Amino acid sequence: MVRTEEVELTNMCMICDGNGNVLVQNKTNHPTWHGWNFPGGHVEQGEFVTPSVIREVKEETGLTIEHPRLCGIKEFHKLKDGKRYLVFCYVADRFFGELKPSKEGETFWVPLSDLEASEHLIDGLREMLPVFTDSKISEIYYERRSDDFKTIYC
Repeated sequence: MVRTEEVELTNMCMICDGNGNVLVQNKTNHPTWHGWNFPGGHVEQGEFVTPSVIREVKEETGLTIEHPRLCGIKEFHKLKDGKRYLVFCYVADRFFGELKPSKEGETFWVPLSDLEASEHLIDGLREMLPVFTDSKISEIYYERRSDDFKTIYC
């Protein structure tokens, strides 16, 4: 039985301002994957996961988050190569710095209550929101069912 596999590690952080707003980024750097998303990115080889989300948020927003809390994961197998893909999901409400755009896109605050109904969300974020907002849900993954996928929450 093989116990190791190639895995792509990423992170994402919902940053809350304490007034009911969350920071979103309008992703514009990819030709087919664009829209509002939370900041985040890849865990670099040899890098630990929590420092990677702090680094990614700083690179993409100009903000330095403090004490991000791991709230769950998203997991799937990429259709192209079958490689496992993990997204470590964080929430942060302590930050400092000056908000700025990056090559990833513009960043701005949006009321969390408006986010779920927004037509601007990047593919998959709407399904991920419960991982960030519901303490009873800590994982989302997709189970293949015939010709489509079923979203599973744990």
